[in-house]
Amino acid sequence: MSQIGIARFLGISVQPMTMAALTDTVIERVSTNQKSVIANHNMHSLYLFHKEAAEGPDGPFQRYFSRAHYTHIDGMSIVLLARLYGHAAGRIHRVGYTDWLPSLMDSAVERNWRVFYLGSAPGVVDIGALALQKRYPELQLEYRHGYFDMDPEGSENKNVLQRIADFQPHLLMVGMGMPRQEHWIEANFDAIQANVILATGAVLDYVAGVIPTPPRWSGPLGLEWAFRLAAEPRRLASRYLIEPWTLIPIILRNLRFPQPTLPQTANNELEVAVRNP
Repeated sequence: MSQIGIARFLGISVQPMTMAALTDTVIERVSTNQKSVIANHNMHSLYLFHKEAAEGPDGPFQRYFSRAHYTHIDGMSIVLLARLYGHAAGRIHRVGYTDWLPSLMDSAVERNWRVFYLGSAPGVVDIGALALQKRYPELQLEYRHGYFDMDPEGSENKNVLQRIADFQPHLLMVGMGMPRQEHWIEANFDAIQANVILATGAVLDYVAGVIPTPPRWSGPLGLEWAFRLAAEPRRLASRYLIEPWTLIPIILRNLRFPQPTLPQTANNELEVAVRNP
């Protein structure tokens, strides 16, 4: 597979990939039996990244992205910021899980992959899993809800890791909300027995129908946030109406004093430099 370029700005690194290229990346990592984290950045993660960085270096969210082998773009705001800082990125490089899930599941069925989903609320995960298996009858799927004690040394967390180890998934989808899902992956990476680990957010909640799915045309136009806000105003009001404004001073400072280009690591994994502008 050809080398994928890295766009670095505002202290983060992303690799603009089309949906097809991202699917090919997962196929390549699974077929070569490489344990990998594939992360994603959107405006909310950018806010959380800088909030944690302001409190000190080497926090769990920062370590998660530093560990990631690939970080794709999940949000038109990140596409626009990448272009603002001179990187080649377009609408085709925005890949959200609601759009990407069919391609992933098609690949899983075609290649006989085992898929483990960890996340969503009790009951909701059952509805979502059943709906997914109805769409893909040959899908090898195991699942568990995401409401458990995340203490790495606790019995519940160890039981979750054991269930994953028993199933030996090619894909582990962790949908426990940001940053909880990223913190869990980072804290348990060494103990997780899976090929490709994905932080998928609320994707199965959409499949289950407990959250209305925004019109798919809204994503490439940068309007999906408005439909999500209308569906969950209490939960998402701060994310969409307050958090972006807090990033404006950081964006302006970095436009005036651009960050130096970071060296690319030899194995093409992401190297994230944490800054506190």
